[in-house]
Amino acid sequence: MNVARSFNNWRKYRQTVAELGRMSTRELDDLGIGRGDIRNVARAAIAR
Repeated sequence: MNVARSFNNWRKYRQTVAELGRMSTRELDDLGIGRGDIRNVARAAIAR
């Protein structure tokens, strides 16, 4: 069960990083996210 949960968390992390990475700097600024913060935001997304 932990393997499945870990895999799902990894997938959600990668998807979040990819989606935010495709956004322009202006779009990220509108969300209050710096380009350097993308990985931290993705980590926070899987902690929920």
